[in-house]
Amino acid sequence: MLLVYTHKITPRLRYVFKHICTRLLGIEVSFTTTIEEFIAHDSLKMSYTKQQLGNEVFVKSHEILFEQGLSDIEINVHDWENTKCFFYNGDKSSIPFDIFAASFYLLSRYEEYLPHVNDEFGRFSATESIAYKHGFLHQPVVDIWAYKFKEKLQVQYPKFEFTKRVYSIKPIIDVPSAYNFKLKGILRTFGGTVKDLAEFKLKQLYYRYMVIFGFQHDPFDTFKYIINKQKQTKYKFLFFFLIGAYSTYDKGINPNKKKFVSLIKQVADYCKVGLKASYFAIHDPVVLKKEKLRMEAIINTDLTASRNSFSKLNLPETYRNLIELEIQEDYTMGYVNEIGFRAGTCSPFLFYDLDYEVQTPLKFWSYHLMDYCLLKTHSLLDKKKVLYQIMNEVKQVDGEFVPVFHNYTFSDSDRWKGFKELFNMILDSANEN
Repeated sequence: MLLVYTHKITPRLRYVFKHICTRLLGIEVSFTTTIEEFIAHDSLKMSYTKQQLGNEVFVKSHEILFEQGLSDIEINVHDWENTKCFFYNGDKSSIPFDIFAASFYLLSRYEEYLPHVNDEFGRFSATESIAYKHGFLHQPVVDIWAYKFKEKLQVQYPKFEFTKRVYSIKPIIDVPSAYNFKLKGILRTFGGTVKDLAEFKLKQLYYRYMVIFGFQHDPFDTFKYIINKQKQTKYKFLFFFLIGAYSTYDKGINPNKKKFVSLIKQVADYCKVGLKASYFAIHDPVVLKKEKLRMEAIINTDLTASRNSFSKLNLPETYRNLIELEIQEDYTMGYVNEIGFRAGTCSPFLFYDLDYEVQTPLKFWSYHLMDYCLLKTHSLLDKKKVLYQIMNEVKQVDGEFVPVFHNYTFSDSDRWKGFKELFNMILDSANEN
C-alpha cells in the first residue's frame, strides 16, 4: 500500500490519487496528515505538500486539489521528455510537474466548465481544448504521466512488484439508423422518393425500391458481418441503438417495428447493447427515462450503458441525469472531428462533479477515434498509418483503445471502402498480445 502524506485531505485529492495509483498502477493508496504515522509506515510512501519531509518520493502540490469550485487557473504547458505537461513545480520535486493536479484538470473536464465557444450543435470543440492548442491531444498524457510516476517509485522501492496492465480494445458500434431504406414507413419512403427525384439520384431511387421489394440487401444492414467478427474476438463489441422518436436530428427506425426489435434482441445475444440517447433526451430527463425503459423492455435486462446522439454533452447536467437513472457507463466523451484523447486518458475513469465536489459512481469510456475522422485522409495507406499511430499510443501505456464505428461503415459504399480492413486492424491489434 502507498501512504500519501499531505497537509489536507480533500475529495479532489482522493479522486485523482485513487485513479492514478489504484486504477492505473494497481497500488492501494491511503492518506495521512500525521507525520508520525507517515514515518512509521514501512512500505511505499510519498509526500504531496509544499515541502519535502525527508528522502521520500516528493511531489510539490499545486493548489487546485485543495480548492473548491472553479477559478481562473493559469496554464503553462512545457515539454517533458517524450510528452508535455503543465503545473511545473520546480527542481526539488521528484518529478518536475504536479501530475496529480494536471490529471485532475483533464479528467474532471475543468476546462469545459469555463467560458468557451461551442460548435453548431452546442458541443465543446477540440480546438477549444488545452490539448489541441498545445499539441498533446494525440497522447494519453494522464497514463503517460502515471507511468513516469511509477518509474520514480520503482527506483525508490526496487523490490516492490507492480501489477501489469494489458492492452485491450472496446469497439463501439453506433446505430443511428439500422436500415437505410427498410422499415421507414410510407410517408418517409415517399419523402425519400421525392428527394431522390428532385436531386436526380436515380441510382439511389432504384436501390431504394429494390431493397423495399426484397431484391437487394439494405446497405445499412451489416449486422450479420459484425456479429461474425464478434465471434472471432474475446473483446465484447458494444452496440448503441437509437430508439427515440423521429425528429429533425434523429432519423432512426420506429421502435414499435417488430423486425427492428427482433434485430436488437439478436445483436444482444452476441454483443453488449446500450442506449443511443436521442438529441432531445439529452436535454429532457423525462424523455431519457422513457427511452431507457423502452430499451430495457427490448433487451430484457437492466440498461447499464448509454451514448448521446451527435456525441453532445451538457456538463454536468447530462451526467447527473444518467446517475439519477442509475445508468453506470457513458461512451459519449470524445471528439467527432478529431482523433485523440479528450480527457487525456485511454483508461476508464469516474465522473467527478465539480459543482458538488464529489466523486460519482458513473464511469466514462472516452472514445479515441470516430470513423468519420479517418475520411480526412484520402488513401487507405494513410488511414492505416493514422490508425496505427493512435493504437500505438494506447499500447505504449497498456491502455484500452475505444474506436467508434457505425453500422453503415461496413457497407459496400465507395465512401467507406477499406473500412472493414481498418476494423480488422483494430481486432488484430488486440490478438497480437
